Amino acid sequence: MYKFGEIVVKLRKPILIIAVLLLIPSAIAYLKTPVNYDLLTYLPEQIDTVKGQEILKEDFGKSAFSLIVTEGLDDQEVAELTDKIKAVHTVASALSYGEITENARIPEQAIPKDYLDKFKNGDAQMIAVFFEEGTSAENTLNAVDEIRKIADENVYVSGMSAFVLDLKDIADHEEPFYVAVAVLCSIILLLLCTDTFLAPFVFLMSIGMAIVYNMGTNYFLGEMSYITKALAAVLQLAVTMDFSIFLWSSFEENIRKYDDHDKAMAVSIGDTLVAILSSSMTATAGFLAMVFMSFTLGVNLGIVMAKGCILGVIGTVTILPSLIRTFEKPMLRLSHKHLIPDVSRLGHIITKKPAVVVFMCLAIALVFPSVYGFLHKPVYYDFTNMVIGPGSTLTEEETQFDTANKKLKEDFDIATTEMVLASSEISHYDAKEMIERIRDLDGVAYVIGYDAFKGGLMPDEMVPDKLRENLISNGEQLILINSSFDVSSDEVNKQIEDINAIIKEYDENAMLIGEAPATKDLTEIMDHDFLVVDALAIIAILIIIMIAFGSITLPFILVLVIELAIMINLGLPYWTNDIMCFISPICISTIQLGSTVNYAILMTTRYRRERANGLEKREAVETAFSMTFPAVVTSGLSFFAATIGVSFAARMGLISQLCGLMARGAFISTLCVLFILPAFFMVFDKLIVKTSRGFKPNAPKNAELTPQAA
Repeated sequence: MYKFGEIVVKLRKPILIIAVLLLIPSAIAYLKTPVNYDLLTYLPEQIDTVKGQEILKEDFGKSAFSLIVTEGLDDQEVAELTDKIKAVHTVASALSYGEITENARIPEQAIPKDYLDKFKNGDAQMIAVFFEEGTSAENTLNAVDEIRKIADENVYVSGMSAFVLDLKDIADHEEPFYVAVAVLCSIILLLLCTDTFLAPFVFLMSIGMAIVYNMGTNYFLGEMSYITKALAAVLQLAVTMDFSIFLWSSFEENIRKYDDHDKAMAVSIGDTLVAILSSSMTATAGFLAMVFMSFTLGVNLGIVMAKGCILGVIGTVTILPSLIRTFEKPMLRLSHKHLIPDVSRLGHIITKKPAVVVFMCLAIALVFPSVYGFLHKPVYYDFTNMVIGPGSTLTEEETQFDTANKKLKEDFDIATTEMVLASSEISHYDAKEMIERIRDLDGVAYVIGYDAFKGGLMPDEMVPDKLRENLISNGEQLILINSSFDVSSDEVNKQIEDINAIIKEYDENAMLIGEAPATKDLTEIMDHDFLVVDALAIIAILIIIMIAFGSITLPFILVLVIELAIMINLGLPYWTNDIMCFISPICISTIQLGSTVNYAILMTTRYRRERANGLEKREAVETAFSMTFPAVVTSGLSFFAATIGVSFAARMGLISQLCGLMARGAFISTLCVLFILPAFFMVFDKLIVKTSRGFKPNAPKNAELTPQAA
């Protein structure tokens, strides 16, 4: 390891030149990496809602769907608007009241009253629009934007594509701001917690390069989700800042030992590499556990963050040493006194028996309410709430989709649209019966199917060709169902179950697709994913710690302490009545475990060293606490600072919530490591010594040896 350090020091100038040059292709690749704003595309391909979407595109030439509400326009104006919409590039079709009554010249009395009532309500009318491409396809978003431009202020475009368009505009403007806030908060924290005014800027230069490399290499993944894009830089900054602090602390210690600062840096690189490799492995393992999610957003986020962690390690042992040696003189000249006080007296207090009993009892007392709150945590699955949900400060002008959705609900009592794909070979009688049974379900606003028109007052030959083309194609029939129940509500989920039961009676291969059915599938998938990912992350980190410490008991103690912190963090929303996004628990659980277990590893390493050097249990724990307190506090607060700033600054609900949970999680983990972990060491010392490598089981008592002397 020291040989590697010598090579880095010797080649520091070429390293910096190469590092700067690599920024150019990385930045270009980053700008060219497509961003996916449609989270439904991350659903498993084998479920009906995904397969049905493909059939809809192949057989009907349709994919995305939108309902447009007009107010104050007469029939002729709506008909003209419909024609303009149909002329927009990639619009597959547009259906409105006038499309049937005017263009097809069919008398109103021949049209089912249900159709008339639901497409026209007073001076409000509705236009159903299908697009040729997917919800978040660039052409679809351009089409929605063009429709908004050709319509006046009394026309409202609803649907997932309108949501994605607004989300894209908001995210593209907000994301650079998140990074700026995280950097500013980190600088302020590091100015307070490090001993030189220049260190934060040197650290951020190194980390910033690693972030650009990470974001640039995402080009080879094909795309990244908007959540990944928004959080990756902030998370990489928060997680890898520890590595920079470790290297600088080691270098400061070694320049007091060696007159040759090149040698001091080489030794520091060797020492730091061993430390940060073990630390980064736990964080990387936590992120990689997300790769096993069925909801493949986890794959995207997990790979990007694991890659960022690895690049952060590489940058810390190559770029950062080169920068430190380059700016060493001004860094040392601008040094200041440490603001973190000596805590040896506090360490003496918390290792006394009364304090140990208090902290152990506190840990036990927190288990039940935390676990209960975690198991009963309120979670939402509505994608629109990710933008305008808890924590959002966006204006109505920025969220036109929400205004349109409210108008749709207000004028037509429609909250979501579902679509049935079934065989067109079903007899007219059975198809009509199926449609009527669906129409009779609670919350179904109306149902449009080909068999609802033909027969009765409208013979088959009178059904307009355009309507037939829209509803029948390649042996499949399309049935539109509009529901008054909100997406992800218990009511709509029950409605979906009832609709599926009905359509399967008539066609066992029939599929129900749309946002609400997809969200219901997502609910079931995420319950499974959380258990799998959490278990894999815990097992991987247990194995890493077990190998690193050669211990059977220490891995369980360390993970138990951090898992308690996670349960407290994710259990609090139940007691405070704060609803979380469905993706929040699984992200926070893996990120908090993988990132903050390093604090516990740092203290455990020092505790083992002191026990191996002959100190008794209490003296070893006291010394470990006192000596690692500054590093643990600095690491925890740097994570806290980078994320809490973004939490307050972010105007999108999901980003604000995720960063707030990460900040609180880092703070809780820091407290648990500083006060509960030492109590565990005191109580289980004898068991730890017997089941771990590197301890002296019969260390002689030395009353003269104090933590300060150690």
